[in-house]
Amino acid sequence: MSLFLINVLLALAWCAVVGSFTMLNLVLGFGLGSMTLFLIREQVGALNYFDRSGKVIGLIALFLYELVLSSVRVAMLVVSRDVRINPGIIDYPLTVDRDFEITLLANLITLTPGTLSVDVSADRKTLYVHCIDVPDPDETVQEIKNGFERKILEAFR
Repeated sequence: MSLFLINVLLALAWCAVVGSFTMLNLVLGFGLGSMTLFLIREQVGALNYFDRSGKVIGLIALFLYELVLSSVRVAMLVVSRDVRINPGIIDYPLTVDRDFEITLLANLITLTPGTLSVDVSADRKTLYVHCIDVPDPDETVQEIKNGFERKILEAFR
């Protein structure tokens, strides 16, 4: 059984013991379940579970950082009197190959202001991304590859 599922079951058990199935109790129960699994991690083989959880949190932190950074960039473009942008569509070669990973990468790119995932090639090896300002396509590809894609591979493989 998946350790995440066990953690969810521990959270539900906590809510049943407390007698209240509120979101706060679910989060508290999930945290208590995580601490319980952490204490017995060697016995239940949960070493990778906590390592992966940290990497998922790292991916979320990177997304929030990129969200703020790109929001500032787009805001600066909007308020600038002298607008000099180079919009374009770049071909991004995918390293991720699972449907979930491709979808997650495309959504993270789309949710970041100034970029939009347009399409995935039929062979699922290229993602087409529209950028509001792309002075150097190779640099943009490297930013995505060393940012979102690397974090997705670390978290889910």
